[in-house]
Amino acid sequence: MTAAPTGTVRETTGKPVPPGSWAGWVTSTDHKRIGLLTIGTSLVLFVLVGVLALIMRTQLARPEQHLVDAHTYNQLFTIHGSGMIYLVLTPFAIGMGVYLVPLQIGAPGIAIPRLTLLGYWLYVFGAVVMLAGFATPSGAHADGWFSYPPMADSDHSPGAGPDLWIAGVFLATTGTIVMGWAVLWTVLRKRTQGMTMLRLPVFSWSMIATCLMVIGAFPALLAALILLAAGRADPSVFASNTWNIGYQHLFWFYGHPVVYVMFFPYLAAVAEVLAVFSGRRFFGYTGTVLSLLVFAALSMSVWGHHMFATGQAANDYYSLTSIALLVPAGVEYFGMLGTLLGGRLRFRTPMLFALAFVPQFLIGGLTGIMVGTPVIDYHVTDSYFVVAHLHYVLFAGSAFGLFAAVYFWFPKVTGVMFDERGGRLHFWLLVTGTNLTFLPMFALGYEGMPRRVVTYAAFDGFALMNLLSSIGAAFLAAGTAVFVVNILWTLRRRAHGRAEPAPDDPWEGHSLEWATSSPPPRYNFTPERPVPPITSFAPLLDLRQRRQRERAGEGSRS
Repeated sequence: MTAAPTGTVRETTGKPVPPGSWAGWVTSTDHKRIGLLTIGTSLVLFVLVGVLALIMRTQLARPEQHLVDAHTYNQLFTIHGSGMIYLVLTPFAIGMGVYLVPLQIGAPGIAIPRLTLLGYWLYVFGAVVMLAGFATPSGAHADGWFSYPPMADSDHSPGAGPDLWIAGVFLATTGTIVMGWAVLWTVLRKRTQGMTMLRLPVFSWSMIATCLMVIGAFPALLAALILLAAGRADPSVFASNTWNIGYQHLFWFYGHPVVYVMFFPYLAAVAEVLAVFSGRRFFGYTGTVLSLLVFAALSMSVWGHHMFATGQAANDYYSLTSIALLVPAGVEYFGMLGTLLGGRLRFRTPMLFALAFVPQFLIGGLTGIMVGTPVIDYHVTDSYFVVAHLHYVLFAGSAFGLFAAVYFWFPKVTGVMFDERGGRLHFWLLVTGTNLTFLPMFALGYEGMPRRVVTYAAFDGFALMNLLSSIGAAFLAAGTAVFVVNILWTLRRRAHGRAEPAPDDPWEGHSLEWATSSPPPRYNFTPERPVPPITSFAPLLDLRQRRQRERAGEGSRS
């Protein structure tokens, strides 16, 4: 790329494109625009698939309701689960890496930018194709986000919806792999002078571990989808149980690492927020880096604990590797807690979400060890206990890390400050809604309510807990509405010049993205705003501390 005349950005060797035009955005190879497109698309899809969950909770609020029929309900939970995993939390995490990693390592851009843009469009096309199933006569796919054969073959699930689901997931996953490879290659090849590997910020290290899992595990999903497509073309493929179990092995080899793809970047965002808003260097940096790499390696060895009930998994081995995850997870948690101890805490909106992340995700993590133990897993398999565990991981945990990241980096990305009152209201609605929605599900699962049921009888004893869960879902919907309004209202005020301008470093950040302007220029750093000296993984904190020592020395001499 070359510099263009004032007011334009030359994205190719052809005619300059106005930077604010839609064409300038959708064809841009600026990593910040690609990252924002990915993040923005995933947030829109977050709202859409969240509406599906709200319909499900309304259906289950009272026993024996018939707001939707069984087939429609099956479509709702399938596309809700598929959307959140394939289209929201995973792409948002990768989008953060596309936007932030080049800034944090002092690079002018991302490696292989055109391929990165291609990855984004593959993701978009995948989302459109998957959701297009609702427009077909038979409806969208209705066999769960894992789509087990033989139920997902063409005999048991006829129609175009499942085929569109397969194609959509394949496209979106391929796009994610492409963007993940670009982020990893950027870290390895484009670090600025002085930015050694052990001077990378915690977030950049989390993206290394994340992208290694994307590259290592996600191709297994593509292979599973090809096998499933073959089975839909010829249902006899799944006449043998060997292929059915083989599909599960391929799927869960992807399906467990993807949990940590949806965890590491949000954990690291929380770590950055905790360090900045406690005014302390992140505690246990080296141990946390090692734990991320160990965690990523172990994630490839635990997939069989999703298959205990099949009788086709080595239970002792997979239980052992599942419990072993406690060790690196404990290192990461102690790092976060150690960062808080003795700090001067500032309770701004990003810090509130980060603090809530810590205990809520712990519930998800500890119940994960429970379901990784065969004797417990046999009791709770396919019950609402698993639904509660999954949502404490991916909503009470990862989604809170997502919102901490949005509020933390929003001033840097937009150049304006968000409304703090709206952010706090969003936080309290989400904390209330999250725990009111998902805690009762543990009790429901323990008492035997199966997952994926469209209704239940009044005499089952599930009514009260389901009502509480549905009330909690209303709080979640209200909190999401507040978040959307707050963001759109702030952006509208910015467009009219009425929003509060954001300083380059409004939070006293630690990493390099806070050393450039808000928002950053096209190539991130300029001769007037060069990359500062890199002395550790927190170079801006080093710079502030050095200046404080110098001022203190000058004061003592005077």
